[in-house]
Amino acid sequence: MTLQQEIVGTAMQMAVVNLHPGQTVYCEAGKFLFKTANVTMETRLSGPSNSGGQQSGPGGGMGGLLRQAMGTAMQVGQRMLAGESLAFQYFTAQGGEGTVGFAGVLPGEMRALELDGTRAWFAEKDAFVAAESTVDFGIAFAGGRTGMSGGEGFVLEKFTGHGTVIIAGAGNFIDLNPADFGGRIEVDTGCVVAFEEGIQYGVQRVGGLNRQGIMNAVFGGEGLSLATLEGNGRVILQSLTIEGLANALKKAQGGDKQGPTGGLFSTHAG
Repeated sequence: MTLQQEIVGTAMQMAVVNLHPGQTVYCEAGKFLFKTANVTMETRLSGPSNSGGQQSGPGGGMGGLLRQAMGTAMQVGQRMLAGESLAFQYFTAQGGEGTVGFAGVLPGEMRALELDGTRAWFAEKDAFVAAESTVDFGIAFAGGRTGMSGGEGFVLEKFTGHGTVIIAGAGNFIDLNPADFGGRIEVDTGCVVAFEEGIQYGVQRVGGLNRQGIMNAVFGGEGLSLATLEGNGRVILQSLTIEGLANALKKAQGGDKQGPTGGLFSTHAG
């Protein structure tokens, strides 16, 4: 059953989801906005593939319950290491159609991705907003050397299964395929929102250990690394990085002891 959803708004978009009777959608804690009265809300530690409220199968009993508890603990542990929310909220329409609203946490766009079971999608940490219960949410690690160099790239959200998953980012989105640009693109690590399975993600140093490389790293605003995306598949980038937004807010709050308008209106005392 296809998830009926509409993404509305401009600078700070939201997703309005219409649920059929008995249909369930889940979101990361903190992404819920509103719902109609006939939509139930339940908070669980387990993801949709490890539903804590379901009975064990033929191999059930205490052993099944223990395996289920261990599976949930592993999921929670992975999300804790990744800095993700520990819980999911599940919304189910009862007795008729229902409506639920979701949004990201930063001003920017949202996108609905359709999974057909053949390709997974990977997204930056915190991009996930909501998905059908037929979509599995997981954590993927990009690898030790890549992760330590790439910052945002170390921990990725992974979506598999069938159905709709809704993601959010900062600023505006652009869709690219590295195959249209010689098979490889290089971007600021904070600009990567999501990419299809089959795209090779990596991190490379900005320039060499020479004068120009040091100038790029120190004064270019890109740090020491760029993300590399190679292959043939869909890539979604965002125009605003969280680091850039944080720096702008810090400056606006008077990081130099001057307020947004300076002098007389300084936000710092003394």
